[in-house]
Amino acid sequence: MPTVIEPKIISGNANRPLAEAVARRMSLYRGMSVKLVDARVERFNDQEIFVEVFENVRGEDMFIMQSTSNPANDNLMELLIMSDALRRSSASRITAVIPYFGYARQDRRTKARTPITAKLVANMIAEAGIERVLTMDLHAAQIQGFFDIPVDNLYASPIFALDIKNQFEDLSDVMVISPDVGGVARARELAKRIEAPLSIVDKRREKAGEVAEMTVIGSVEGKRCIIVDDMCDTAGTLCKAAEVLMEHGATEVHAYISHGVMSGPAVERVTNSVMKSLVLTDSIQPSAAVAAAPNIRILPTAPMFAQAILNIWNGTSVSSLFETGTLGPIYEGIL
Repeated sequence: MPTVIEPKIISGNANRPLAEAVARRMSLYRGMSVKLVDARVERFNDQEIFVEVFENVRGEDMFIMQSTSNPANDNLMELLIMSDALRRSSASRITAVIPYFGYARQDRRTKARTPITAKLVANMIAEAGIERVLTMDLHAAQIQGFFDIPVDNLYASPIFALDIKNQFEDLSDVMVISPDVGGVARARELAKRIEAPLSIVDKRREKAGEVAEMTVIGSVEGKRCIIVDDMCDTAGTLCKAAEVLMEHGATEVHAYISHGVMSGPAVERVTNSVMKSLVLTDSIQPSAAVAAAPNIRILPTAPMFAQAILNIWNGTSVSSLFETGTLGPIYEGIL
């Protein structure tokens, strides 16, 4: 056993730039070099995933950084196989750092004969030997209860609040918008942080991915509207909501989204939409098209995840990162 167990990070292929950024921030916080564990995650010709760890991890406190974003199945299998490799290498503890937890939208049975895949994935993660999960903005907070291991769910709203205060000099005409009734709690949290009123865009779907009707609950006349949501997939609903808000008298519309899935025509839709800006976190590695879009900005999550990992490692509070007083100094000079 090592005399002092150090936190060690290993990364899959889902979002290696974020893992490297987290390692750099941990190096800054600790005043000593923290590097990613040397390993390879490769595929055989038939796309079977192979993992080999080149460093001794016996007795170490290991953190696997891996979002289960597109391709979701491949990235999930990478996470499970990396965990198995570390467990068989006698790692002391394995924590999965999953900035974006895929399959979270399948958290309940909406129709007969459908799965609850979020629970299935939670079972797979625990069975693979992972003892703790660190994630951000789960699609539904109750997914934490699907796990039989501790789950720390971080929130992007404190980062959004810091950015909004830096970007908007005057918040007197700012209004926070929830794009649906289910996201009211998330929107209310951000509204409370920036001391802004709250409105709701109620949407009715005929089927998944298609919105039949939208209604604005509350007056947005003369307001600069900020839509806040946990994910943006094809951006159809988001862009439609922005149009409806402008039709109801909003002066401009911005959006703050935790996870930029940005599949299919999403970038084109956002670029051509009435939205003045779309702000995403880097929980999912931005594509070249997202990075090049003129009205899309990326907020870094590495400072928050680095501090959360250190807090888990040394046994201190993770929920302290929900407070602006704690997170503000971490992001000083970044936002």
